[in-house]
Amino acid sequence: MADQQRDHRPSPEALLEAARREESRVGKLRIFVGAAPGVGKTYTMLETARARRKDGYDVIVGIVETHGRKETEALLEGLEIVPRRRIEYRGQWLEEMDIDAIIARRPQIVLVDELAHTNAPGSRHPKRCLDVEELLNRGINVYSTVNIQHIESLNDVVAQITGVRVRETVPDRVFDRADSVELIDLTPDDLIQRLKEGKVYVPKQAERALEHFFSPANLTALRELALRRTAERVDEQLLTHMQEHAIQGPWAAGERILVCVSEDPRTAGLVRYAKRLADRLHAPWTAVSVETQRSLQLNEEERDRIADTLRLAESLGAEAITIPSAGRRIADDVINFSHAHNVTQIVIGKSTRSRWFEILHGSVVHEMVRSAGNISVHVIAGELAGGEPIPKKTIRTAEYKKPFDVIPYLAATFAVAVALGLDQLIFPIMGVENVDLVFMTAIVAIAVRFGLLPSLYASVIASLCYNFFFLPPIYTFTITDPTNVAAFLIFIIMAGLVSNVAARVRTQAMAAIERARTTEALYAFSRKLAGVGSLDDVLWATAYQTALMLKVRVVLLLPENGSIGVRAGYPPEDTLDEADLAAARWAWEHNRSAGRGSDTLPGAKRLFLPMRTGRGPIGIVGIDSDKPGPLLTPDQRRLLDALIDQGALAIERVFLVEDVDRAKRSIEADRLRSALLTSISHDLKTPLSGILGAASTLRDVSGALDDAAKADLLTTIIDESERLNRFIANLLDMTRLESGAVVPQTALQDLGEVVGSALARAAKILAHHEIEVDLAADVPMLELDPVLFEQALFNILDNAGKYAPPGTTVHIRSWREREAVVLQVLDEGVGIPPGDVERIFDKFYRAQKGDQVRAGTGLGLAISRGFVEALKGTITAGNRTDRSGAVFTVRLPIPAAHQRLDTAA
Repeated sequence: MADQQRDHRPSPEALLEAARREESRVGKLRIFVGAAPGVGKTYTMLETARARRKDGYDVIVGIVETHGRKETEALLEGLEIVPRRRIEYRGQWLEEMDIDAIIARRPQIVLVDELAHTNAPGSRHPKRCLDVEELLNRGINVYSTVNIQHIESLNDVVAQITGVRVRETVPDRVFDRADSVELIDLTPDDLIQRLKEGKVYVPKQAERALEHFFSPANLTALRELALRRTAERVDEQLLTHMQEHAIQGPWAAGERILVCVSEDPRTAGLVRYAKRLADRLHAPWTAVSVETQRSLQLNEEERDRIADTLRLAESLGAEAITIPSAGRRIADDVINFSHAHNVTQIVIGKSTRSRWFEILHGSVVHEMVRSAGNISVHVIAGELAGGEPIPKKTIRTAEYKKPFDVIPYLAATFAVAVALGLDQLIFPIMGVENVDLVFMTAIVAIAVRFGLLPSLYASVIASLCYNFFFLPPIYTFTITDPTNVAAFLIFIIMAGLVSNVAARVRTQAMAAIERARTTEALYAFSRKLAGVGSLDDVLWATAYQTALMLKVRVVLLLPENGSIGVRAGYPPEDTLDEADLAAARWAWEHNRSAGRGSDTLPGAKRLFLPMRTGRGPIGIVGIDSDKPGPLLTPDQRRLLDALIDQGALAIERVFLVEDVDRAKRSIEADRLRSALLTSISHDLKTPLSGILGAASTLRDVSGALDDAAKADLLTTIIDESERLNRFIANLLDMTRLESGAVVPQTALQDLGEVVGSALARAAKILAHHEIEVDLAADVPMLELDPVLFEQALFNILDNAGKYAPPGTTVHIRSWREREAVVLQVLDEGVGIPPGDVERIFDKFYRAQKGDQVRAGTGLGLAISRGFVEALKGTITAGNRTDRSGAVFTVRLPIPAAHQRLDTAA
């Protein structure tokens, strides 16, 4: 406990720094920073200064450069401007800020534009930022402006982006000293438009700036720099504040990390290292695997390791990406991806290959370090990465053995035969020099259509045909001319190379097509999951998609009542035998696969795998099929892992939504409970106090009261008792509505009779108001529960009696509107406040009112809405347009039978 308290104590260093700032009596620096000239820094500074002057602060202008902008010059009017000091330099007179005059004037705030400005030779300080520091040390607050390209630490970055080296810079210590940094942001399009309109530079300067510095790309990059640098300064201030007050919290940073994933067993430790690095830097990170021709030749264990490592990275919060190789060097692919995604740091494992291997094949690590440029590269040894490797799969998979197919070899023989026939035709005309090209065309066609082995077979028989039929002496395999021997060898080599390259292209194309097909299916599945909201729909979609893509039967099991049970399946199946149920329970309890093809309970009919998310296991998926042996190939198992991950995330999303709904209901219940207790303790206490007081007076001093006083006290008791009865009735009615116990007993009713009954009940409430009733004669009989609708109308009238002043008129009118009857209650009060129109029907909600308005529970209108909606009607509230006052509009449907009668008539 003591350690925990120490951890949450304020930082001593931060407290000392805060004390030093308080005692030093230095001025405060406020910097208005922008991405480029013309964004409005000076304009905003002047607006802020004018506001401070209006608040009573002593504000003067030390130096402000308007650059001929009229709107900026207009803001200088009314502000005290310190005359500038003139300095002679090489026969010219230059004007600079008069720092001595400002110190002698000692204002509360001084405006100093262009913080990065270089003063004329002969000034007290070479830089204006040093003038500002002196003013601050004298206790004068300073407002200043600066563009992001003038910050010293960003000088090289700005030069790289814009191609322009900024000569006037501000040390970072000055920028970091600022007590307040305000970013003035403007989009590149708006800034370019201001430049074209002549609001930044004069026309010739503007044209030159548009051609060079003010390009959309430059402005976008500078804008990002300004946002990041300002965010870093704000983060530093926030960190200091939180250290001073012992507030715990996370911090943002501008780094982005990439970790390279390969088939090496140590890559899992590398991913964990990248996670730790990202946590230290508070940076997003990405795990990337590059798919090359060599990747297609990896064994299944290595391919599993890559897939599982990417899944590990995703579970740790990374974005996992597999990118196809665009060239022969993996390092180039990673660097290009890093440039495209603004990666600042790359993490890669140290190579364990021999020196001879690196000389012959190259080193990815060395190439990446040489090509990284401004990107930092972390080369991590296996011992530093640490952590356990990804465990091997415990599920046996079906080995895919492609049966020998004679068709490709027959096709190769036929293609070479056709080429031989064509060569026989062109040989007398074109000579032996062009014969090999026809054979080469046949070899390429076979390689593209059937792959490497058939194309190599075609190369062999084409070489034999070339030797036998065209190299002298013909019709023998003997070659007498040494030149023909060289030609023959070159033909064999070229045929092998061409067939290999063509076959590789075919393999890559087929892999790309398969990857695109799988990605499209997974994307469609994710969209389907995103579009469903209920748990049953998510489970059904997951089971159906898994069964469709893997051609298996699927069951999904979720925990319930301390065990696990079937919740969905495709085809639908609700029961499991004992062996399958035992395997499913074991998989759930141990968070490992079990059942058919696994190391645990392999006698089960199905294979069961856990569905996991970052919060742990949330369910079990079981699969089976009628084919003997292992259920899945390695590729299918990896696809199943992806489907399970997506399904698990969708299920977790539904659970989270349910948790949020439960929390909202709990909060709402607490709010209603609090409102109800307030109502009981206050609103119900008021009539009880009146009844108790009047009854006590009658009991104690009855003999001293005349008949009129006694009658008045009895009237008070009756009125307060009726008021208390209404409050309790409202509470009971709301309880019935909340529990769903309100079942309307409807029958055809005359609207005028129900309105008259409600007015009779409200006679005492409306005794001091004029009542006008205007009911249309053509209003038909309505399907109403007279008790419910009378109570709803009574509550509306009670509301009008509360909020409309005595002597005003309450108007009730009705008319027919197509297939409904409209009933309106209008009063002449102050109306409903604009912010209360949408909330007027909320439970326990009461609009603002004066002391003369009778108290209530805030349930009357909520009950009216509930009763009207139970009668399949609607009720809305609004304000009158002809005068002040509220209007409540009730729409009730006309019975279908009456509509048919009207149609027949």
